[in-house]
Amino acid sequence: MPPANPPVWALPAPPARQRRLGREEVVAAAIELADEGGPAAVTMKAVAARLGPYTPMALYRYVHGKDGLVDLMLDAAVAEIPVPPAPGPHWRDDLRYIAAGTRAMTERHGWYAELVHTRPPAGPHTMRRLEFMLRVLSARGVPVGRALTFAALLDRHIIGSGMQEAQEARFEDLGAPGFFATVHALAAADGSVPLLTSWLAAPEPGPPGEQFELGLEMLLDGIAARLPGSGAA
Repeated sequence: MPPANPPVWALPAPPARQRRLGREEVVAAAIELADEGGPAAVTMKAVAARLGPYTPMALYRYVHGKDGLVDLMLDAAVAEIPVPPAPGPHWRDDLRYIAAGTRAMTERHGWYAELVHTRPPAGPHTMRRLEFMLRVLSARGVPVGRALTFAALLDRHIIGSGMQEAQEARFEDLGAPGFFATVHALAAADGSVPLLTSWLAAPEPGPPGEQFELGLEMLLDGIAARLPGSGAA
């Protein structure tokens, strides 16, 4: 029995371009809206208005609905990530390269981190990116199932960091310069968290990029310790 909302690639192909309108234009307009206003800004009505004199129903023949549009948006964003044709001699460099490219994409498209887990990862560019990560790890003797786990952990760090930073940026935009002062007052009043209280008195969270790199290196160290022949249990 087919899933209720199958990926757009499992549905009939879009019709030929009409009046300069095609699937690529619909997806590009939706991405522009999401870049400007976040996922909530993407409605079929808003996309149609961005494209010109079209009705929302005119777009359905190209994307099959909102879920199909999200599928296409996610895969179009992943298409921006450069993926080498083959793994290089150093597996850590390969995974760092993919992580850096993915992070750069999520910085351009903050909505990606919010939507990526709402649809199945069935897009062609999404699967090719994952396939490269599996090839990198398989070349070191990692079984595919374990390699998928390692890849998922890396992506959780990349996507999770992107989502957290997007939320923090949004919070700052709302004007919360006294956030740490408020939490410091609450911690001081509590009295049972002296270390946290002292840090909140002069907080230095550190640059997001520095935190991201530290987390990435810790994950790569963990993978290295579990490669076949490393001696790890």
